[in-house]
Amino acid sequence: MSTKTLKKGKLHPYITQNPRICSGEPIIAGTRISVRLIVEWENAGKSVDEIVAMYPHITHAQVYDALSYYYDHKEEVDQYIKENTEKFIKEKYKGAAWLK
Repeated sequence: MSTKTLKKGKLHPYITQNPRICSGEPIIAGTRISVRLIVEWENAGKSVDEIVAMYPHITHAQVYDALSYYYDHKEEVDQYIKENTEKFIKEKYKGAAWLK
């Protein structure tokens, strides 16, 4: 019986980060779909099949990799989730004329 081991290389091959795309949040490579968005859909009760149906240009493997990335980088992604709540944004830009 043989066991499979991870090949040397990128642990999350479908996930990338670029400071010029989505403010540097981790995204599914070749898209603007953030790991945060995938996690938020899962937290809202959506299955991987439903997420792929909503975004037919991504695959099940990409969604599962985004979720895997989340569990490997939970604090980082949870911070992105927090920073994108309405409450956080209102506090951050309190008093800004365009927010009224």
